[in-house]
Amino acid sequence: MAKSTTYSISVQASTKHLAEVRDFIAKHAKEFGFNKQDVADIQLAVDEAYTNIIKHAYKHDEKKTVDIELGYNGSMFSISLMDTGDAFDPSSYSKPDVRQKIKEKKRGGVGVYLIRKLMDDVEYHTEGSVNEIRMTKTK
Repeated sequence: MAKSTTYSISVQASTKHLAEVRDFIAKHAKEFGFNKQDVADIQLAVDEAYTNIIKHAYKHDEKKTVDIELGYNGSMFSISLMDTGDAFDPSSYSKPDVRQKIKEKKRGGVGVYLIRKLMDDVEYHTEGSVNEIRMTKTK
């Protein structure tokens, strides 16, 4: 079995930290061996997850933090974002009509859809007061 490698950062729940988060993700995704397109897809998925936490879990409370952990093991690259805000209930989610949103020039509401499209596997867990979204991409 291949040895697992893990890295983590903790950032405040603010879009001011998006660049830091993107750089952290890109650095490790490139080291893992993903091509430019895969790195960009992973960054976008993490952007969406992080922004959803800021908006929905923390309601823009910049004093809160988001812990980001990533790891790779063999051909699997996984990223977890953890928060202590309001939990997301994946069973209440319904897939948006993306074409309709574009037609109406409506922004937002496609984050979860995008994350699921860009990553190979997406799971949501809540344990105690900690919510986690775990996204996996295989090389």
